[in-house]
Amino acid sequence: MPYELDNRLVIGVASSAVFDLSESDTVFRRQGEEEYRKFQQQHIDVPLPKGITFSFIKRLLSLNDLSPDDPFVEVVLLSRNDPDTGMRVMRSIGHYGLTISRAIFMQGKSPYDYIPALNIVLFLSGNKPDVDVAIRLGHPAGLVLESKAEDDENDPTLRIAFDFDGVLAGDESETVYQAAGLEAFHEHEVRNVMQPHNPGPLKELLVRIARIQTAEERHKQQNPEYENRIRVSIVTARSAPSHERALQTLKSWGVMANDAFFLGGIDKSRVLGILKPHIFFDDQAGHLKAAREVVPSVHIPFGVANRTSFHI
Repeated sequence: MPYELDNRLVIGVASSAVFDLSESDTVFRRQGEEEYRKFQQQHIDVPLPKGITFSFIKRLLSLNDLSPDDPFVEVVLLSRNDPDTGMRVMRSIGHYGLTISRAIFMQGKSPYDYIPALNIVLFLSGNKPDVDVAIRLGHPAGLVLESKAEDDENDPTLRIAFDFDGVLAGDESETVYQAAGLEAFHEHEVRNVMQPHNPGPLKELLVRIARIQTAEERHKQQNPEYENRIRVSIVTARSAPSHERALQTLKSWGVMANDAFFLGGIDKSRVLGILKPHIFFDDQAGHLKAAREVVPSVHIPFGVANRTSFHI
């Protein structure tokens, strides 16, 4: 029987998202493809340094211990390397004990066309053009940003933080805000409070995460000593009275966050630095400039907030 993906949480990762490729990329840019190929072969048994989303991916995969025979999470490597130069990436995956066994290698081409075929609910990459095109094609994709955040490897929890508009939800309300200002935005949200938002790029990711949280609760009923590992937070610039429509939307999707921060324009990094999520998703470049200094951050270049080209 074929390996079924439809009911799993499937993440697609470029090697640039999981590992620090700065040294390899420098060789490629300065010396060309042939020297890059030699460099990778000479260093094939030297594990690549951990990258920005390494801790997120490792913790996510660890949740498969809740269902070893039918894993909840599948991570697929989507690489611009050819199979030969990609061998170092696969050996690095093995070195760190990441249970990633499936990979697509496409020499010099982005494999984002395969996102729907693999039922991927999030594609992570450090390559901005690849992410931009994937988003334009309607795929759930995020640009991994450089960050100084450090991981506590002894912490078993997985904390995931989402912005709301333009990430979990569509950009309808953000469009109102951009066009008519804050007061009109609040009026629009109060008027439509019971009307769920259209889904944004990462809505399905949140739904799949919620399924694993439900499995954690079932596991805890049978194993009372078990402590839930996933914690989901919403960190948004919304404030009252627009908060209620966001919460009603989550409820309509059958999900709820563990925490919600309705900050009303307060710098998100103030909260994120204490919350310390292992990954934070936001659609706005301005929010991420400060956030990336304190937590691993991913830009979702979706919607009205990204119609002008931003440099992060």
